[in-house]
Amino acid sequence: MMRSLFTAATGMKAQQRQIDTISNNLANVNTDGFKKSRNHFQDLLYHNEKLAGTRSSQSTQVPVGIHVGHGTKHVTTEKIHTQGNMKSTGNQLDLSIDGPGFFMILQPNGAIAYSRSGHFNIDGQGRLVTNDGMPMDPEVIIPQNTRKIEIGLDGNVNVFLSDVNIPESAGTIQLARFPNPAGLTPIGKNLYVTSPSSGQVDVQDPGVEGMGSLNQGFLEGSNVSVVEEMVNMITAQRAYEVNSKAIQTSDQMLQAVNNLTQ
Repeated sequence: MMRSLFTAATGMKAQQRQIDTISNNLANVNTDGFKKSRNHFQDLLYHNEKLAGTRSSQSTQVPVGIHVGHGTKHVTTEKIHTQGNMKSTGNQLDLSIDGPGFFMILQPNGAIAYSRSGHFNIDGQGRLVTNDGMPMDPEVIIPQNTRKIEIGLDGNVNVFLSDVNIPESAGTIQLARFPNPAGLTPIGKNLYVTSPSSGQVDVQDPGVEGMGSLNQGFLEGSNVSVVEEMVNMITAQRAYEVNSKAIQTSDQMLQAVNNLTQ
């Protein structure tokens, strides 16, 4: 059987994975804090029929060898943690991070997850929580009779009660960062969890030692570029078609060989 059939098949599988990733990026173009994904591929093992440097005589050697590749494979899907566009909402509970860092979210199982989505609400206990009701860590408690909330660039949360004009402290929002944020594992709901590749978490107040600062009344949008993804989609589609054409050509060549016996 011709090697090209299997080689082209690996190319079609790779482009299918590329389309899957592009589709997910485009589906989340309006998801707050979403970070786009990018695939990486590697070529497969080679069949080396003649190695470069093989002697062609007692005094000469071949400068270039002969090798045949066996296609490609998908090796990683990397999250690109570039800054998304900021959009003003006017909501005092909306926060964006200008620079590196993640909000820390306490999951129901007690583990800490990390997020760039800064849309928060207040639950029945006065805690700042995500859309799924998971509280921020450390907890920030907003008193029931609060009429105004001010969150500074440094994460300090001050509240103005209904009958008082002097602000009171309601806590401090801290951020986390990692040596390798691309090593974080996405689990959905705008959340990430740590992995051995993400490195040791560094928790700091916003704006301290290079940590990003907070902006109240703003949300960070997705960093997906629709134009870029459309170009990538066209490229993947054409590559898929070319690989399918290689399979058709190999089939035609096999058919020609079979016809020689008739």
